[in-house]
Amino acid sequence: MTGRRAAFWLLAGTTLAVYLTMLFWSLPRLDMGEAGRAFDLRPFGYGPDETRAYLGALGEAGRAFYRDVQQGLDLLFPALLALTLAIAFRALAPAKVARWLAALALLAAACDYLENHAVRAMLALPPEAVSDAMVIWARGWTMTKSALGALALTAALVLAVSRLRGRVRVQP
Repeated sequence: MTGRRAAFWLLAGTTLAVYLTMLFWSLPRLDMGEAGRAFDLRPFGYGPDETRAYLGALGEAGRAFYRDVQQGLDLLFPALLALTLAIAFRALAPAKVARWLAALALLAAACDYLENHAVRAMLALPPEAVSDAMVIWARGWTMTKSALGALALTAALVLAVSRLRGRVRVQP
């Protein structure tokens, strides 16, 4: 295995480890049942009333965990994912296509950081002080991040499957 290939797999493994930590540890702690799940897990958005209800259900300790732990992990994840995808695109697609797809992954990461910033502002306030405008701003970044991220991940999956199909010949 070449040094570049080993570095890619180390990066991909680190990205996966951070993702799995969020998926199986931090995000489940932020699930408030009927009051909702973490904003990151709502790709179709959330409204002002449900946001305030969720923040109220989290309580002070839950909001602190979201802000300090979950957002700490989510400080790493978007950059790791964007870099992993950009390198994968470079390996799997023609240069021009790879550049566009890498830009898509970087844009998704930027939207994730903007979402984190908007959510952090809501977490800092008592639920009743969170304005409708704050929720609309955060929701927009959540939905945009989710859409762009889904496109980038789908592109990576399609490229990887195409590459594998070219290598694997099924005998009739």
